[in-house]
Amino acid sequence: MPRSYARIGQASEVPVSDRSKAATEFNGYRKDVRFGSWWDELVVRLVFATACVAAGYHFHPFGLSRPAAAIVGLLFSVSVFLFEIRLQRASLRRLIGAAVGSILGIVGAYLMGLVMSGTTIPEDTRSFLDIGVLLVMTYIGLVLGARKGDMLNLAALGGLFGNEKGNRRQPKILDTSVIIDGRVADICEAYFLEGVLVVPQFVLRELQLVADSPDSLKRQRGRRGLEVLQKMQKMPHLEVEVADDDFPQIPEVDMKLIELAKRYDAKIVTNDYNLNKVATLQGLDVLNVNQLANALKPVVLPGEAMRVFVLREGKEYNQGVAYLDDGTMVVIDGGRRAINKTVDIIVTSVHQTTAGKMIFGRYDERELPRNHVTQAVEAPPKAVEAAPPVPERLPRAVIPDPSQS
Repeated sequence: MPRSYARIGQASEVPVSDRSKAATEFNGYRKDVRFGSWWDELVVRLVFATACVAAGYHFHPFGLSRPAAAIVGLLFSVSVFLFEIRLQRASLRRLIGAAVGSILGIVGAYLMGLVMSGTTIPEDTRSFLDIGVLLVMTYIGLVLGARKGDMLNLAALGGLFGNEKGNRRQPKILDTSVIIDGRVADICEAYFLEGVLVVPQFVLRELQLVADSPDSLKRQRGRRGLEVLQKMQKMPHLEVEVADDDFPQIPEVDMKLIELAKRYDAKIVTNDYNLNKVATLQGLDVLNVNQLANALKPVVLPGEAMRVFVLREGKEYNQGVAYLDDGTMVVIDGGRRAINKTVDIIVTSVHQTTAGKMIFGRYDERELPRNHVTQAVEAPPKAVEAAPPVPERLPRAVIPDPSQS
């Protein structure tokens, strides 16, 4: 079923500093035409429009001339095409709700017509009321059924629609925060995400506003987001597409993302905590990059030994603070005297917080093996010549020694 978003054309290499050119490439998307889907649909529509024009020309209803009746047939076919495009944007739940609501409206109008047939209302007036009640009841049932259709649980209908999601690849809608974060490109490169990735037009505009910000830090983050999109666009197993859908009556970008996900029955890829909670409460599937990062952190149990680089002093007395490679904070009791040194500690406890995982350990030189020497980072290496050189350390980086694990 065709969607209302278009495939982005392949972009050429763009310098990092050329932010405007990168944004233009993503705005200048094109539709991907494939034989067997778009072509077949065009043929079917041409046949239907030809049949409508021929029927109008042959029967010329309402006393119209044949050319005028043919034009009416053409307009009728165009209105059917527009209605079909509108239905394609609706989810399966809304379509089922609209169908059930319209059927119930027709049944209600029929029952009311039976009641009015036993009255003394004149025939012409009763016929008008029958038609009016039928149209009103059908319209009300259609609208209310479509709006309440999102509350349907398709999996409970005897498994008839239970596998509807599993038989196709759900599109994933990217949030501005996860694009700027950049880790989603590494996740896609590792084949943990594949299929259709949708970038809404309003998210692309927000990203371009960040890239145009007078603040140098925000401007750099916006440019990074455009580079991430270009990198993902070149991955062969991904289809990065731009969705034209917008909701002018909704000012918040987060709520627009939720409505767009409801329209296409898609998943939202984000690292925003609040958006994750709101979308989950509304029954949407959310892929949170932060939750994935926390799930991939190594499991550390109390009593294990680990080697860390003590970076600074802790808040409490005689404490030191270190960081693992994934950013996990390690609070070391007795580690104040080992600042700027790589030491072995014993893990005492592990605490999971909303911000992430915290590891508490104890440093005691008396508990270290006798052949172990705690060495400062600034000192020259005392190892033999065959030992690997000590790599450069980032401010928060901690590089564990595999030989000591």
